[in-house]
Amino acid sequence: MQAIQETGCGAILYLRQEGRGIGLTNKIRAYALQDQGHDTLDANLMLGLPADARIYDMCGPMLAHIGVDAVRLITNNPDKVAYLTEHGINVVERVPLLVGVNDMNAEYLATKRDRMGHLLDKDFNTALHLNK
Repeated sequence: MQAIQETGCGAILYLRQEGRGIGLTNKIRAYALQDQGHDTLDANLMLGLPADARIYDMCGPMLAHIGVDAVRLITNNPDKVAYLTEHGINVVERVPLLVGVNDMNAEYLATKRDRMGHLLDKDFNTALHLNK
């Protein structure tokens, strides 16, 4: 939201897809597996669920409704760019989402980078190394 404010325009699309589309109940089950030492990806797969079940078919109509025909997408997930493009959204730029790395999220972010292909910059890699 801060980036949108600084840019002077933007939109946040809220899609009710708890836990990457697996639902709240399954997300709680996945958290229980994570508490046993499994990472976020393995927890979903152990439950027989996909790594990411979100769908983006409503994004095009939502953006069209507010008159947006092209986006600069704030994400580290290259699959999200592909999904939106496949649904007719003109993604003109992927803007990295910079987050702080700490003891609570370092392993989660590393899983996203190493196993799910998220694009995290060298500053993240340095911060991750310092937090281990």
